[in-house]
Amino acid sequence: MAGNIDLCIRVSEDKSEQEHGQICIQDEEFDYSKRGQWLRAAVLGATDGLVSVASLMMGVGAVKEDVRAMILTGFAGLVAGACSMAIGEFVSVYSQRDVEVAQMKRDNRISGNEEESEKEALSNPIQAAAASALAFMVGAIMPLLAAAFIMDHKVRLGVVVATVSLVLVVFGWIGGVLGGSPVVKSCFRILVGGWMAMAVTFGLTKWIGSTGL
Repeated sequence: MAGNIDLCIRVSEDKSEQEHGQICIQDEEFDYSKRGQWLRAAVLGATDGLVSVASLMMGVGAVKEDVRAMILTGFAGLVAGACSMAIGEFVSVYSQRDVEVAQMKRDNRISGNEEESEKEALSNPIQAAAASALAFMVGAIMPLLAAAFIMDHKVRLGVVVATVSLVLVVFGWIGGVLGGSPVVKSCFRILVGGWMAMAVTFGLTKWIGSTGL
């Protein structure tokens, strides 16, 4: 009877070791580079939308206290930026697709039954453009919502900066986790970059406005 108990324990331990080994193998074999294309488009689009629209709003806020002017400027930046990101991503990925197709033809890999599977593996410019534009709009809407209902000029500028800073940290954390990179470094880089963009835009616009140009 004691022998049976020992046998059961060994089997259980073996199974747990096998499961643990399988998990370790899966973790080691996971390739984070597979996420590279869509992660780059999503993070770049959202960050660009957030920083560029917030910087535009800060620039307008440096010379005008009218909340309407700030919101209209931010909205125009949202629409123009989303269209620009979509077109740019479409052209870029379509060029990449042309290169991939040309390489496949040179290697004589597009033929017979392999044609459909090879085409499915190609980059999708429409998907990349839509993802980039959508991500840009998600990022750009944040400072607009933060400033829309605040009438006091100084408080509105402070709220925009605080909101952008918080969202940048979130974007940095998401990018670090999904990309398998250090989260703290990712958050720090994106946060400092956003602060610099807003500060430069605010300062230059303030200076130009004070010169009477």
